Formats: sequence, structure tokens, C-alpha cells
Amino acid sequence: MNTSLTVARRAALRARAAAAAPRIRCYATPAAPAPTSPAPMTTTLGEEDDPQLADYPRLPFVSKQTRPARGWEDLQFRRNFGEPLHEQEEILSMWGPDVPVVPPQTALRWFSIAVLGFVSLGVLCNYAHPEIPAVRREYPYGGLVSELGGLEENKARVENDSEADE
Repeated sequence: MNTSLTVARRAALRARAAAAAPRIRCYATPAAPAPTSPAPMTTTLGEEDDPQLADYPRLPFVSKQTRPARGWEDLQFRRNFGEPLHEQEEILSMWGPDVPVVPPQTALRWFSIAVLGFVSLGVLCNYAHPEIPAVRREYPYGGLVSELGGLEENKARVENDSEADE
């Protein structure tokens, strides 16, 4: 007798058996391709752009830093054994220049906002400082020029090397 209850039980048992089956995860290949952030740079050269590469595979210009951290035979370089290297591996490897986390336009906007904030704070402090609480000193007769002997008399004295000559 195939009732709906029997069919449901059989389906539940099949699902439980499928879930109980051991799933073997092989770490030789990544689980899923890593999302590239920002968009990967691609070469726009022709198919036969470099005759020295001959039949070497044309690999995409994507940094290894965008790959997931786990799931590789060589965790430090994020690559598997036998995986072909890119023609510009020294630029795209883990030791190459860092991949920007923030797009350059956003970083420039943030930097501009920070500079504008510092300049605004400086201008605000310049206009907000209090006045000097005393009157500046004023001397009569043009600052006592004639009383102190005139401008020629008040110049800095030039020292001679007369002691060195002796």
C-alpha cells in the first residue's frame, strides 16, 4: 500500500542517507572562484600578440591576492601543483603590489574630505581665537629711533676674527 505517508517516509530516508554519506573535500582545487575586487584588469592585446609564448596558455591578468585564502596546495602563494604561471607572475603573485581594497575614486574622495576637514578646522581656529587681552606697546617719536641713537647705531654688530689673527 503506497500511501502519501509511506512515500514521504521513503523520501525522508533517502534524504537522510544522502546527507549521511561522507563528503570528501579535496583541497587541491578551490571551492569556488574568488570574487575579484575591484574588477580584474584584462589585456586588450590580440590573440597572437607575443610569438615567444607560442602555445603557452593566455591567462587572465588577475592578482593571486583576490583568490580565497584556503583550498590550495601551496597556501602561501595560493596555487596548486602543476598550475601554469602567468607571464607576469612577479606582478600578480602574493608578493606583488597590493590590490586596492577601495576603488581609487572612492579613496580620492575620502582623502579630499579629510584634507578639507583639516583645512576647515585650521580656518575655524584662526577666526575663533580670542583677541589679545592687553594693548600692544607703543613708543613715542617713531618708536624711540632718535633716543636709541638712530637706525645706523642699532644695527647688529659684526664680530671680527681679531682673536684668531693674534
